[in-house]
Amino acid sequence: MIQIADIREWRNHDVVDQDDKKIGSLENVYVDTATDAPSFATVTVGLPGRHRLVFVPITDAVAGPDYLRVPFGRGDVKNAPSIGTDDVLTAEQEPEVFAHYHLDYATGAGGERRLARR
Repeated sequence: MIQIADIREWRNHDVVDQDDKKIGSLENVYVDTATDAPSFATVTVGLPGRHRLVFVPITDAVAGPDYLRVPFGRGDVKNAPSIGTDDVLTAEQEPEVFAHYHLDYATGAGGERRLARR
């Protein structure tokens, strides 16, 4: 498992797909609020002046010397739910992020959000 302290150091490093094709660069890490374990990352994609942040699960990601490899295809990640580079993920958007990757989504017992940016 990737430790949160380690992955924070990789901000702006490449994120690559399962075939080692560059997707974009690591922007932020989101942890599961129930476990505080790294769960998703945002990846900067798009053309200069039209950047956006897409979400990708990092639970099964593999760390390389200067990259983070995620077990998804580049197209799948680039088509994932996204936010603007200055935006935040809303509680209403969280289920859509999980659904894109066919992951189960449930809020906390008191309705707490599932993801928190670290």
